[in-house]
Amino acid sequence: MPNTSRIPDNRPIIQRLPDLLISQIAAGEVVERPASVLKELLENALDAGSAAIQIQLEEGGVKLIRVSDDGCGIAREQLELALTRHATSKIASLGDLERVSTLGFRGEALASVASVARLALTSRQAGASHAWRLLAEIDATPEPAALPAGTVVEMRDLYYNTPARRKFLKSEATEFAHCAEAVKRIALANPAVAFALAHNGRVSLRFASGGGAAARVGAILGEDFLAESRAVDTGIGPLRLFGHCAAPAHSRPRGDTQYCYVNGRFVRDKLLAHALREAYRDILHGSRYPAYCLFLEVEPALVDVNVHPAKTEVRFRDGRAVHQFVFHAVQKALSNPLAVAPLSRESRPVSIQPISAAIPDAKSASPVSDPSRSWTPPHQQSPRVTPSSTAAYYTFNRAAFAASAPPSSTASTASNDAAPPLGYALAQLHGIYVLAQNAQGLVLVDMHAAHERILYEKLKNAFDEQRVATQALLIPAVFAVDALDVAVAEEHADALRELGFDIAPLGPAQLTVRGVPALLQAADPASLARDLLAELREHGVSQWLTARRNELLATMACHGAVRARRQLSIPEMDALLRQMEETERADQCNHGRPTWARLSLRELDALFLRGQ
Repeated sequence: MPNTSRIPDNRPIIQRLPDLLISQIAAGEVVERPASVLKELLENALDAGSAAIQIQLEEGGVKLIRVSDDGCGIAREQLELALTRHATSKIASLGDLERVSTLGFRGEALASVASVARLALTSRQAGASHAWRLLAEIDATPEPAALPAGTVVEMRDLYYNTPARRKFLKSEATEFAHCAEAVKRIALANPAVAFALAHNGRVSLRFASGGGAAARVGAILGEDFLAESRAVDTGIGPLRLFGHCAAPAHSRPRGDTQYCYVNGRFVRDKLLAHALREAYRDILHGSRYPAYCLFLEVEPALVDVNVHPAKTEVRFRDGRAVHQFVFHAVQKALSNPLAVAPLSRESRPVSIQPISAAIPDAKSASPVSDPSRSWTPPHQQSPRVTPSSTAAYYTFNRAAFAASAPPSSTASTASNDAAPPLGYALAQLHGIYVLAQNAQGLVLVDMHAAHERILYEKLKNAFDEQRVATQALLIPAVFAVDALDVAVAEEHADALRELGFDIAPLGPAQLTVRGVPALLQAADPASLARDLLAELREHGVSQWLTARRNELLATMACHGAVRARRQLSIPEMDALLRQMEETERADQCNHGRPTWARLSLRELDALFLRGQ
């Protein structure tokens, strides 16, 4: 006979929860703060086909959230049902759920909000004689009300009946900031809808309709973001990605300007975030965060949006394919070189001069270079450009420069269109910066950073195509090392040859460099070899060939790039500008820093108070 003395008298009993408690538990998943309520109400307004939405907040949305729309409205007999849990007009079957295309579909938002706040619903359908108003209270019935059309949802006193949860809310300013961010997120994805947000009686945000997607992005994220971003619009099969991704120079110290949407729904998806981070990896500086506003469209059946109660997470049927598509689309947009405007027949150069070995493999020198000016090796060049040579250069090219420069700071000519994006070199500043003139104004180029990116991209392409050419050194470089470096050089001789190096032991503590990659022939061979061997010692060739390849190639490019204080001639500077225009990701060096900047004529006029 079993011993029942050990069974306590207060045994737990399974029972059904009250409906109010069920709704309050659900509210804990949906209603995190006032911004959560506002998001749900805005999504319902958009699903109703609204063209204009007005939002009124008080005390950060804690005291009042009122959302008014001009959508299709709700019939009187359905008002009570709208406040019931799991009641929705968006889906009716599992097939609808698997292909849901509306923003709100769970049918629990209004019921959840009504369980933790005082809620009133007023609506009028087209053709109805008047509107109807319903309070979310027990035994409440709809009453006649005045409303032109659409729906007004009014929430008051959030968490009035759950004071413990209200204590977790932040200050009024903080809660309002979250509400404003929720409006911006939804407004970005709906440029055809007008939005107006007022807080404590003052209008804080207003976005007009009809300006287009780019105009809405500029209004919310700023015209600077729009000007410093690359447009993305590409598709393959059931996938399409469009929007704007900012250049690395417009990166942020925090990830607060990252807007990613799937079928019009703002999401925080780890897979998409990783794809975007990888697309920026090769051009972003340090711990900076990229800025972007991107919209992914995918066949609804290929994405599951029913993952999280707040609907901010999704799950893709083929996550790897989506990851690769997004990664390559953004990487390609960021990699596009500057579009070079075609030169007119009249401004085409008479002849092209070679440039210094410090800028190897250039396809052309300056389009306006002097055919009578010969090239001088770097070690024989004068440390500065003499006044006489400068005068002769500009005298010869007066007509060409006149074609590329506007006659005044307030007018432009049709010939400006023939100038390349980075213009033509004027001079060199402190042996560090190249000053150039283009149709828009003054261009400043960090010559080392720019050349570093050019060499880096050339090295990557050459290595990918297994055609890294070796340049034999006339005088081999001999340097002292320890025994381990000698062993590493012997062990990885084949890998070194693939990189274009010819390194051989000269003794138990000496190595000789007899050849280097042709792209890096201007670099110090001993220093370059030391860095390469140190990398191989620490990581080995297998890891280097996978994860650390680009890091090492970037180091090699830095060694080979033209150094600061190196005096360049005008043709050399122009050749550098032309190579930048042809190089992918030329806007940033290998470390993510900008390689060039521009002062427009308008900015120069303002600097010197012209026209004032």
